[in-house]
Amino acid sequence: MRLLLMSDTHLPKRAKALPEALLAELPRADVVFHAGDWVDTATLDLLESRCARLVGVYGNNDGPALRARLPEVAYAELGGLLFGVVHETGSAQGRETRCAARFPDLDVLVFGHSHIPWDTTAPSGLRLLNPGSPTDRRRQPHCTYMTATVEEGSLGEVALHRLPQRH
Repeated sequence: MRLLLMSDTHLPKRAKALPEALLAELPRADVVFHAGDWVDTATLDLLESRCARLVGVYGNNDGPALRARLPEVAYAELGGLLFGVVHETGSAQGRETRCAARFPDLDVLVFGHSHIPWDTTAPSGLRLLNPGSPTDRRRQPHCTYMTATVEEGSLGEVALHRLPQRH
């Protein structure tokens, strides 16, 4: 099973559209995760129309229209693994311990907010993944997203993809 992870798209404020390289991944993904800060409902509509399955949450920059359609926390059982999605997890210091305590039953937590890619494993075994942002790199060298696989009840390859800079 192929997964596509994104967050913090901030459309149309940080970019006018999702990058073509990211859009090209949509039909290849069995499940697409979006960890919040969509900003516009058009991006949600687009992903809902093009994704086999979308698991998304709202973020701190998402207004009433998005909050009416998306939860603060979402869950999905995929290939024997329990995934959770949330926008904010707090500061980087202590994140693994804090998230493991908040989500003791999860195998994987997808999150966003910082625009900083993150891939760690808590002592409890919880895998924490932040795909960064495909449209707003902030202080990062590149805009990014992630892909991953689920194989035989475990998380397979997780890859961070760097997008070309926009001109």
